[in-house]
Amino acid sequence: MEKVFVAQRIATKLFATENAVDAAMVEAAELMADMLKARKDIGLSAVVGDRASAKLVEALSALGEARSAMVEMHNELNDVKLRIGVRTKMVGWEDKPPATAGSNAAKDFRDAV
Repeated sequence: MEKVFVAQRIATKLFATENAVDAAMVEAAELMADMLKARKDIGLSAVVGDRASAKLVEALSALGEARSAMVEMHNELNDVKLRIGVRTKMVGWEDKPPATAGSNAAKDFRDAV
């Protein structure tokens, strides 16, 4: 099998994994927001559910570390791709933020986030 197709298969899995970690972070953050709102809606003391909230913060921290590791792994795989002679850009299906900090598109992206 040609290297470029193998590299594309790995890139597709990499993008899916990165998106899964991001989605998990979003879900966990939304869970925290809902837990805090529920406690307030019911009128419970801040100490109720505090240990559960602390555990969720630990989980979010672990997800943040996993995301950072995935970004580092992405960079490592890019180096491997070049070392094995694959020069084509592995284009994912998602839009990526613009690389040029001075462009209007970059400013629009920063304003949207």
